[in-house]
Amino acid sequence: MNRLFADYPFINLRGAMLLLRLTTPILFMAHAVVRIAKNTIPNFAIFMQDQGFPYPTAWVWAITVAELIAGCLILLNYQVRWAASVLFTIAAVGIALIHRNLGWFVGEHGVGGSEYSVALMVMLVVLAAADRDKASAT
Repeated sequence: MNRLFADYPFINLRGAMLLLRLTTPILFMAHAVVRIAKNTIPNFAIFMQDQGFPYPTAWVWAITVAELIAGCLILLNYQVRWAASVLFTIAAVGIALIHRNLGWFVGEHGVGGSEYSVALMVMLVVLAAADRDKASAT
């Protein structure tokens, strides 16, 4: 068993950062794509209206487009810090509006809690920090 994990995680830090930069935006973009494909924008808009947001459909479209554009920017390794900030804000507001009332856990011990969003936010902070370090090195 020790030999099996002797080389774990099987990639170096540079490879791990690339993996993080490729997977994190895809997780956000998946929400946007499913929202469009399954036509759940009207349902989300009703929720936003119930939260007191004016122009709820416009807000939902803004969130959806932001997830797609920011996700693409991170995938392209362009303006990562700013794109990560946009997605961080979306996740933080999602916690404030939805997940905080559902507890911490997403599965097993709860449904819809904050843990997944917090994990995404940590991933975004790491990506933004790496981008800042890259910018200061040039």
